[in-house]
Amino acid sequence: MYSLIRNILFLFEAEKAHYISMNMLKMVCSVNVFKKIVRSLFSLNHPSLNRNLFRLHFKNPIGLGAGFDKNASYLRELETLGFGFVEIGTVTPLPQEGNEKPRLFRLPEDKALINRMGFNNEGVKAIKSRLEEWKIKNEAIPNGKRMIIGGNIGKNKNTPNEEAWKDYEICFTELFDVVDYFVVNVSSPNTPGLRALQDKDALTNILQRLQNLNNLQPNRKPLLLKIAPDLTTEQLQDIAEISSTVKLDGIVSSNTTISRENLSNPSQIASYKMGMGGLSGKPLKKASDEVLKQLIQMTNGEIPIIASGGIFTAKDAEDKIELGASLIQVWTGFIYEGPGLVKTISKNLIK
Repeated sequence: MYSLIRNILFLFEAEKAHYISMNMLKMVCSVNVFKKIVRSLFSLNHPSLNRNLFRLHFKNPIGLGAGFDKNASYLRELETLGFGFVEIGTVTPLPQEGNEKPRLFRLPEDKALINRMGFNNEGVKAIKSRLEEWKIKNEAIPNGKRMIIGGNIGKNKNTPNEEAWKDYEICFTELFDVVDYFVVNVSSPNTPGLRALQDKDALTNILQRLQNLNNLQPNRKPLLLKIAPDLTTEQLQDIAEISSTVKLDGIVSSNTTISRENLSNPSQIASYKMGMGGLSGKPLKKASDEVLKQLIQMTNGEIPIIASGGIFTAKDAEDKIELGASLIQVWTGFIYEGPGLVKTISKNLIK
């Protein structure tokens, strides 16, 4: 059934198809009886799926990565589909349009996407307001049964790197009371110069400032770092050292890649025509698995890792967990395989 829906959606430009499909789901879930039907079809609850991590209680270990629901507009719908957690954003202090369209492209032969969205979002104030409404509506749901919300934060395009820490502090402070954990995004390839913030000194400065703010709170929030899959072994070692020094709660591994390796010839040709952007999907799995494996070794498995990159099947998810991941995130696999992916993975994880 989903393959037919996907074929129809794929007739539309990729970004437009995203909003068409999610707004249709929003309409369906606005009617309570239809919402219950959707939940019964795609959501699966079982005690063995529960995870306790970062001092948080996850109803299951399957999340949706940042970039899908940038503005926290579809939380009800994503919760109905059975996700244990959703990462909103990337959120920046000021609203920004992002890069020129078209900026999201499909490579269907390889089940991949290329995006150069550029942190398009409505800004921290608007997103905070939406999250406040969500929190009020769900405050009666007990821990372990509600969907966990992560806040993925970044800098505005026009903010110089030497002042980037200010943007991260603004987003951290504004969203502190409305998200369950934070992810610092310095690894998107679509904001000029952003990945330079992964350098040891720049990254330590940002993370330490955020931890200082965090430690002033009576109930600090888990602070995680999202990294690129393109880092060298030396850079990964720096990340491991920084994580220990700054006392990070976890790492999200990994973001999209600037590499075009592992693509078929038709996709290679198409990708050159599409231009710059981060590649996600099946071709990323091998590289993301290798980065995950290295990080687990470098940190001695002491820092929890949320793994993403190339998860399309229950086996893909199991691979990440066997390598040492504590939680997993899907994104491109969700586009190609459909909403049934969450339940498929969940069934395989039930012991």
